Amino acid sequence: MTAAMLAKLSKICLSSAGGTPCTPDFRREPLLAGRSAGRELYVSRENCLRRTYMVIKNVALETVCGVTSTLPVNDKIEVAFAGKSNVGKSSLINALMNRKALARTSAQPGKTQTINFYNINNAMYLVDLPGYGYAKVAQSEKEKWGRMIERYLQKSQMLKAVFLLIDIRHDPSANDKLMYDWILYNGYEPIIIATKLDKIKRSQVQKQVKAVREGLGMKGGTVIPFSAETKQGRDEIWEMIDAWIAEAGAEQPGASQR
Repeated sequence: MTAAMLAKLSKICLSSAGGTPCTPDFRREPLLAGRSAGRELYVSRENCLRRTYMVIKNVALETVCGVTSTLPVNDKIEVAFAGKSNVGKSSLINALMNRKALARTSAQPGKTQTINFYNINNAMYLVDLPGYGYAKVAQSEKEKWGRMIERYLQKSQMLKAVFLLIDIRHDPSANDKLMYDWILYNGYEPIIIATKLDKIKRSQVQKQVKAVREGLGMKGGTVIPFSAETKQGRDEIWEMIDAWIAEAGAEQPGASQR
């Protein structure tokens, strides 16, 4: 690589990585000024043009809320994840956190009956909502979970977004469509994560994404194909979350622009 090319690459990285040039090398190097809100940002040659990385240092299951629990009043942003049983929500959470068993997959679908708040780097909360659509759960229990989730969506002051997980291999079910419309009704436009991407051929991806959009009746919005096996889609999710963290930091009194 010529000196001119190196200089050009450095200028691009300066604008895309917050003012600090990335090292034009395949090793991951820390940004000199890359700490903010409990995060440490990294870039590498092959991706420095468009993304930074969050290093997950501390993860704690801080609060577990059941149907009669009082919801926590948090002072950091929250992002929630919803999806039917067996859609791969636990695998997604583990992949996002770079942990193998932070959220445990259950051999009994529908067993999770709580809203779980994970504190990430003391900078944000990842909120795991109960799965839906499991036929063997009594209707009375489903109604209790529904009221609990609705209470959270309506009362949380720090909730920035709701991610809705849909299995990319299949058309959205009636329950998926109901949940999508319900989240819209409660004031949030769901961000769709199309899970199990590694289970289909690459040539099928666009067709299946279109089927997801049509099945949910989406008129816009975002669909992120995701694989817990390959981690494809993980960076796109964190890019969105990172922007909300930065936005929340900028809104705080005395916060400096980064």
